[in-house]
Amino acid sequence: MTRSSQRLGAAALAGLPASVARPGYDRDAVATGIVHLGIGAFHRAHQAVCTDDVLAAGDRRWGILGASLRSPDTRDALVPQDGLYTLSVRDSDGEALRVIGAVRDVLVAPENPAALLDALCRPSVAIVSLTVTEKGYCHDPATGRLDESHPDIVHDLAHPEAPRSAVGILARAIGRRRAEGLAPFTPLCCDNLPANGRTLHRILSRFAALVSPDLGAYVEGEIACPETMVDRIVPATTDEDRGRIAAALGVADAWPIVTEPFLQWVIEDRFLSGRPAWEAAGATLVSEVAPYETMKLRLLNGSHSSLAYLGYLSGCETVAAAMAEPGIAAFVEALMDDSTPTLTLPPGADVAGYKRSLIDRFRNTALKHRTWQIAMDGTQKLPQRLLGTIRDRLARGLTVDRHALGVAAWMRYVAGTDEAGKPIDVRDPLAADLAAIAREAGPVAERLAPALLGVRAVFGDDLPGQPQFRTAVTRALDALYRQGAKATAASYARLEG
Repeated sequence: MTRSSQRLGAAALAGLPASVARPGYDRDAVATGIVHLGIGAFHRAHQAVCTDDVLAAGDRRWGILGASLRSPDTRDALVPQDGLYTLSVRDSDGEALRVIGAVRDVLVAPENPAALLDALCRPSVAIVSLTVTEKGYCHDPATGRLDESHPDIVHDLAHPEAPRSAVGILARAIGRRRAEGLAPFTPLCCDNLPANGRTLHRILSRFAALVSPDLGAYVEGEIACPETMVDRIVPATTDEDRGRIAAALGVADAWPIVTEPFLQWVIEDRFLSGRPAWEAAGATLVSEVAPYETMKLRLLNGSHSSLAYLGYLSGCETVAAAMAEPGIAAFVEALMDDSTPTLTLPPGADVAGYKRSLIDRFRNTALKHRTWQIAMDGTQKLPQRLLGTIRDRLARGLTVDRHALGVAAWMRYVAGTDEAGKPIDVRDPLAADLAAIAREAGPVAERLAPALLGVRAVFGDDLPGQPQFRTAVTRALDALYRQGAKATAASYARLEG
């Protein structure tokens, strides 16, 4: 029974059950060393946890100030709790609870952009990390370049003092710090973008150059954006999670985070003004992130997206439920095998063991990771999760049938109706355009596949002209319409790779 009058916060820590881990350091002595843009569930289950470990080890320079770029929901949940929240780590063995103390405050950028810019210009801030999702970079996923026609970019160039986009916020803060004689911070992208540090640097440099050539040259030459690879499965928190965790704590937590035991963070060790000792918290600091990133994007993320579309279409609400379908599970394993020849493996990598661990993670029934959640924003995800692998296999003269099925499953999904005839709530920056294309083409693979392949922002100029790829996608989409996702996945699992 929860103490209904009490909510998680600093005053409640002492009364929590002994089984619940909590901050053992003086949070009032913690300085703000990191500003994090996009303080959603993933950051609070990943980077904030590693940073909490650093604070617990005695380095008090690295408290986090979070910033929401859209919704006030995270601020409204965490600020009344003194920034505290519960991390629930779940697997078949049970649940372990830990209260995370690294987040010291949360701002909402649209409510007061000046307050966020002031925070970014505090002398103590050395890192500005980001988890704003792929679409938050206002770029063209097919080329990795700034989308200069994006409404937020147009706004930020016209109103630089009140930026909306992460890119505009970074550029404004970098310019102010330079003018004020402050050391530059390090922008640290923690999103699933290919070559995410270089991509952010390219986008940021271009935006800065549009503001002024001088600022563009400064960003290009002086600002470092390290590469990273992040990995942890973090489902959306449900009311059931909130109730279960409140019962265990004895107090209410407005926004706990549920995740898996696995956590991986690979970071290029290139920081301008210092960094936390994240390696002591389990991170891997390297000189070259690309092999780790490609392995994760192609084996985990590519399989996850394909699994999500096939699973959702066939009525599976969660990843674990989809993996319980033998044909879909066999397809996922075969898809990983097809991706493996395109990888340049990190030193000492056990790729077979990594693939086995992914299958086990996907089968984790304790997580309740919804296929609909993973299926969001497919136009932003397909280029790095599936299309890069397809390009590499085509260049090697290899078949692309299984990866084409992942693309076709996305097409069947964004057409807006599942196999039971129920409408799909498609969440994507291009949802309206995709729906219009699907209405015009109808549920006919020979019309729908080429129409969607014409979305240049996703497929670029090269893939639509590849006969082998066009044929494979059209054939896979036709099979999905005729046979359904389960049967099609099972048949594709049996193909020769």
